[in-house]
Amino acid sequence: MRVIAVANQKGGVGKTTTAINLGTALAAVGKRVLVMDCDAQGNASTGLGVEPMARAKTSYDVLVGDGGMVDAIVNTKVPNLDLIPGDENLAGVETMLHNDPEKNFKLRQAFAAFVKLGRDYDTVLIDCPPSLSTVTINAMVAANAVLVPLQCEFLAMEGLSQILRTIELVRSGLNPDLEVQGVVLTMYDKRNNLSDQVATEVRTYLGSKVYQTVIPRNVRLSEAPSFGLPAILYDHKCSGSEAYIMLAQELMQRERERAAA
Repeated sequence: MRVIAVANQKGGVGKTTTAINLGTALAAVGKRVLVMDCDAQGNASTGLGVEPMARAKTSYDVLVGDGGMVDAIVNTKVPNLDLIPGDENLAGVETMLHNDPEKNFKLRQAFAAFVKLGRDYDTVLIDCPPSLSTVTINAMVAANAVLVPLQCEFLAMEGLSQILRTIELVRSGLNPDLEVQGVVLTMYDKRNNLSDQVATEVRTYLGSKVYQTVIPRNVRLSEAPSFGLPAILYDHKCSGSEAYIMLAQELMQRERERAAA
C-alpha cells in the first residue's frame, strides 16, 4: 500500500482537484484507491458525491481515536475508489490532541492497525488542509511520499519553498523515509507568459521532480464538484480530465521505476 500525501501549505492550488481526479484515473486502470479527506472543508468528499449525512465516521474520528479506518470508509460512484470523508470537526483536531505526546503519529498508527486487519489498497491519497497543522504533519508522518500541486503563479513559489522546508523537517525528525513524489504544475494557462515563466523556474529549481504533465485551467474541472463527480466522469474528454489521465500514467511510471530501483 503506497500512501501519498497531496499537500501544499498554500490554498487554492488544486490539491483537492488533484486528489479526486488522480485517484479516479488510477482507479480507471484497475488500481484499488482510497482517498482520505483530511480538510475541514470536506471538499474531496463533496467532489466524490458523498453528502454530509452519509459521513457517519470521518477522518476526524480516525485521528482522535473514535474509530478505525475500516469504520470510516465509504464507497463512491467511482469503481475501485473508496473514501474516508472529512468534515468541519477536523478544525478541532489541534485542540483535541494538544497534550497527547503521540499526536503526530495518530494517522500512522491508524494505517498500521488497518494493515494488521488484512486490509489495504494499491494507493492512498491524503487530501491535506492548506496549512501547517497537526493534521498535515500526521499525513506526512503516515505517508511514503508527498505530491505537491503548484499553481502557475509567482506567489505560489513561496508556498513551494514552505512545503519543501516542512517535508525536510518531518523527514529529519518524524519520518526519515518520506520523499517528494513529485511537483505537479496546476492552473496552467498557455495564453499567459507568466505560466511559462513559473514552469521554467520550477523545472530549473527542481529538475526531474517536476512532472512533465501540466494541469490546465479548465472550466470543466471547476464545474464537476457541483455535480458530485470527478471531472474524469463528468467530462472525460475535456483538457483537464485528459491531463489527469496523463498524470496518472506518469505517476505509475515513476512508481515502477522506484520499485525497480
